[in-house]
Amino acid sequence: MVKTFMEVSPPAESDASSVDKSTEIMTAESIDKDDENNVDGAVDETTSPQKSSLEITLGDASTPEASAESFSSKSPRMGGLAAAIDSSLRSIQSAGSVLSNMVNAFVQVHTAPKTPFPVTSKDLSDLSSDRTHQALARVLEKAAANMPPCAPGEEEELKSARVKIEALVKRIGTSEEEAGHEKVKSGSMKELQRAHDLECAANALATVILRSKPEDGITNDAVDIEFRRETFGTNAIADKKLDSFLKLCWNAVQDFVLIMLIVLGIIGLVVETTTLKDGEKCGACWLEGFAILLSVCIVVLVTASIDYAKQFAFIRLTRSLHETNTKAVVRNGHQMSVTDDDIVVGDILSVNAHNLASIPADCILLGPPISGGLKMDESSLTGESKLISKKPGDVVLSGTTAVQGSAKMLVIAVGINSVAGKIKAHVYDSTDHDGDGLDGDDDSPLFVKLEKIAKQIGIAGTVAALLSFVVNCIKGFVFQGLSPKEYIIEYIVVAITVLAVAVPEGLPLAVTLALAFSSNKMMKEQNLVKHLDACETMGCATTICTDKTGTLTSNKMTARSIYTNGTDFSCNDPSLSLGDFIKVSPDRPKASILTLITTLIAVDTMDETTVEFEGNKLTSSTGNPTEVALLAFAHSLGEDCQDLRDSTRGRSLKGALAEFLVEGKQIEFSSARKMMSWAIPKVEGGYRIYCKGASEVVLARCTHQLTGSTPELDDEARQRILGVGEAYNRRGMRTLVLAYRDLPEGADFDAKSANILNADGTEALEVETNLTFAGLVGIEDPLRPEVQGAIKQCYEAGIDVRLVTGDSPNTAVSIAYQAGILKDFHFLDGSDEKIAANLKSNVLMEGKVFRRKVYKIDDDGEKEFDQTAFDKIWPHLRVLARSSPDDKLTLAHGLNQSTLYTDKHACQKLKAEDQIAVFPDRQVVAMTGDGTNDAPALKRADIGFAMGIAGTQIAKDAADIILLDDNFASIVTAAKWGRNVYASIQKFLQFQLTVNISAVVTALVGSFAFAKSPLAAIQMLWVNLIMDSLASLALASEPPTDELLRRNPVNRSKSIVTVRMWANMLGQAAYQLTIIMFLLFGGPRVFGFPPGDQVEREEGINSEHYTFIFNSFVWMQLFNEVNARSLNGEINVFSGMLLNPLFCGILLITAILQVIMVEFGGKALHVADGGLNGELWGWSLLFGVGSLPIQQIINILFGQCKDAGVDGRVPSRIKSSRRLSMRTVR
Repeated sequence: MVKTFMEVSPPAESDASSVDKSTEIMTAESIDKDDENNVDGAVDETTSPQKSSLEITLGDASTPEASAESFSSKSPRMGGLAAAIDSSLRSIQSAGSVLSNMVNAFVQVHTAPKTPFPVTSKDLSDLSSDRTHQALARVLEKAAANMPPCAPGEEEELKSARVKIEALVKRIGTSEEEAGHEKVKSGSMKELQRAHDLECAANALATVILRSKPEDGITNDAVDIEFRRETFGTNAIADKKLDSFLKLCWNAVQDFVLIMLIVLGIIGLVVETTTLKDGEKCGACWLEGFAILLSVCIVVLVTASIDYAKQFAFIRLTRSLHETNTKAVVRNGHQMSVTDDDIVVGDILSVNAHNLASIPADCILLGPPISGGLKMDESSLTGESKLISKKPGDVVLSGTTAVQGSAKMLVIAVGINSVAGKIKAHVYDSTDHDGDGLDGDDDSPLFVKLEKIAKQIGIAGTVAALLSFVVNCIKGFVFQGLSPKEYIIEYIVVAITVLAVAVPEGLPLAVTLALAFSSNKMMKEQNLVKHLDACETMGCATTICTDKTGTLTSNKMTARSIYTNGTDFSCNDPSLSLGDFIKVSPDRPKASILTLITTLIAVDTMDETTVEFEGNKLTSSTGNPTEVALLAFAHSLGEDCQDLRDSTRGRSLKGALAEFLVEGKQIEFSSARKMMSWAIPKVEGGYRIYCKGASEVVLARCTHQLTGSTPELDDEARQRILGVGEAYNRRGMRTLVLAYRDLPEGADFDAKSANILNADGTEALEVETNLTFAGLVGIEDPLRPEVQGAIKQCYEAGIDVRLVTGDSPNTAVSIAYQAGILKDFHFLDGSDEKIAANLKSNVLMEGKVFRRKVYKIDDDGEKEFDQTAFDKIWPHLRVLARSSPDDKLTLAHGLNQSTLYTDKHACQKLKAEDQIAVFPDRQVVAMTGDGTNDAPALKRADIGFAMGIAGTQIAKDAADIILLDDNFASIVTAAKWGRNVYASIQKFLQFQLTVNISAVVTALVGSFAFAKSPLAAIQMLWVNLIMDSLASLALASEPPTDELLRRNPVNRSKSIVTVRMWANMLGQAAYQLTIIMFLLFGGPRVFGFPPGDQVEREEGINSEHYTFIFNSFVWMQLFNEVNARSLNGEINVFSGMLLNPLFCGILLITAILQVIMVEFGGKALHVADGGLNGELWGWSLLFGVGSLPIQQIINILFGQCKDAGVDGRVPSRIKSSRRLSMRTVR
């Protein structure tokens, strides 16, 4: 049992036999003699004497030598030398009985809510920081001294309890000193007694000090939990301190363009207010400079506001992630799932290396130790990659990972009091910490392309500005003889204006808005985006490597078939459970067979897998879905697996039998072995080991069968089992074999087999060979109804889907064919059955075959990845069965690094022989995963998807996107939104660059002809910083359409500005420049107003001429914003516009603002007083509307050039990609 504060005498002889009665083991021979009429197959439950949960062996207050006088020759717990120690520690039974009663009374009195604890959060934090056994002893010593008094008259009992704790503390201190001076021999009396004392100390800390029970945990009372938070702190780390709004404003001002605009505004103010002629009044001469500075302020405030909002977005993201981080704790005697933030000091944490590996708080490992031990990876804190073995009494640090074994732990320090919490808090307080979660975006394909195009635009703008300045200086100072003192400032202002109109200031805002908008929308569609750049990266995905369980299937596993006792029991009635079907079957197995099977299931499943029923209905479950199906099957046979566990010696964690848990030997599941085993002691001596695992792995180790005329498992019986398994697989069921073996006393659990190998080629354990076959279970996990449509969409989008699963080949093929991953053309011609044997070469591979083919042995005898061999396989590969997490990593790496597309000969051969067209660029790989071992593959893939429900914490940490519903259809949603991000930014670039081309050319022509741009700097600020920012929001909010999934992925190396976009931009820019040049040079003559340069030079007022040009320019941009929604020459540019009310609203607001600017802007916006008359307004609108038919002319001309082969390079690429998509779907 779990040792707590006191321990009474061992059970009497009669009680001991009663305790062990449930562990009597049946043999194959005894089964044949069993009563066939007992259908329920219930296990006899015996009531063992239950000890108090607060009982513990602390030993006498005397020295260890004195307490060793009553060694006995045998102990049911340890045997040999260990028995002597055990007997010694039981020698104080009379005192223990008295003290046990006292402690029970003490706990009853002092477990009322808000009773002070005898230790502080600092005491426990120091213990986790020190991590030594002396520190544990010090905490116990201090706690004993601080125990509040019990009821009147119990002072002596309290004093005695303190004496016992002090004796334990003294023994721990003595043993630590001896260990420091001399090496204690492993297995010696001192070593075993020391381990026993530390186990006692850990359980005393839980039971007496923190008022928790190793078996039952704390109460789930809200008042008690809140009091623990008040006393010891919360496990939620305070949010990172936000940057102040002023600091963000300062950061925004560092932009080069904004600095230039500030300089321009200041120069304008100084020039206009200090260069007045005699008697001239300034009036509103300061307005233009002030307006420029005001515009800068607006931009800075907008940018800072966005950055400020991003900080809150990160907080929301962090909280969303925390909601998916859950752990298993024991409260009120029941295991439950709580978030990491809700864990409190005193919680009993259940941890196993399979799926609950991440440690959320500092803990003390509780006993008794489980066979195999617990090994931790502490490299995240210490940097040491060596695994650390942990024993009861050891400190387990938060932030570390369990990589082997399972255990229960007592939480002692949470939040900022834990080691990892202190580090995290320190990082959050650091002034040079830039934040988490949003960093690293610059490395995505999109940002690389944007950075490249921004540099190109910056260089072009700088060249244009310098050209303007040089030409004006030469023209004015050399040819016209103007005074440099009077005009140099004006020429600088013109040059800065040219630079300002060349730089797309709205681009960063557009990118941020598009990513933020998409990530928020994706959150509503079950995609939690951890890194913003993952949005657009998913839009470029060419391959999705997906799991089966829970992703393609519903993850509601149910046992529907079992082959045992030579009979196949397959339940096809959905209204009946498999257990009910067996009960009414005329060929039902003997009760003893069913009892053995249910006992095997109860023993050989993880503690973290739990089920709850209301009657026969499964209401809730936690843990591994396959084990949930097995436990539900056992329940339908009339057995309570928890009761079976609790009554089995070597397996029970509760009651009197928990003391003997150490006698059990657990061999945990691993991807290398593909099986799990648990050995329990037999009454007559020796062990029985129960095994379950992959059918082909466990069956290959079976030499006998449970019943029948011939106990040996001959070839005929083996083939019959394999045939049944294949039939189950063809129905899409996962198959598991249940088996057992009786082992002699003294069996070596570490011995390796010379003949049998594990799934990964390593030597198998000898105890897991020569097994007796008990049953073959078929577990069904139905396909999600939306999966077929989602996979069809993937193929239409040019995205390959590959199934990577640990299931058998036939099960994998069945699911892949149902889902649509495999098509008829993947099978050999003339084959009717859709089974693995009928697939074409390399379409399906097993993990071991895959590894053998893609790895070669180098000269040093080391395995080396062979990319050439991989490139021969992956174009055909659709299903990878019996795969390991390492296979996922290999697949992600190989696909990502493949340059097969550059081998024209190989691509032509694939096309000619197999009708496979290879995507003309490197693969962009998306990978799904849920297990801890999947983390490397998730990080290696371009986009890692972790399961939000079934995924481990480590998998979620490694992923870019978390699927909140574990659904494959959500991956397709992510692809659609990713492509929409890319398309939205392309739309904005198409709009923005058209503006820039027109504005730069206009400014250059104006500066050459009149030494002044017809578009004033403040007007271009309105166009670039205000109007374009609104346009970025409008275009970024475009919702995705299904049309996006009918296009092919974007090449990594392909420019974000396509040939089609260049055609649209240059065509629209040519139209706009034609209108502007006509108005600039012919406007005065046609429309009857004086030339603008003459008016502004001679009269010093803003001209109607330049105001007309500005208004026409803006309206052409507004109507072109509608055109910009179409990237591929769509005829109806208004299609879907009404589905985006934000776009329509922004377009309307911008138009209204433009009217206000022209009519009432005056000197502030450098427009004519009184605005424009109705005629000029009509012409301005007409020029703007002209952008719409011009776009149709561009579409026609581009189509004709494309048909004539002028753009032949692009169609061939598109055609090649299309063939890939069609080949995949066909």
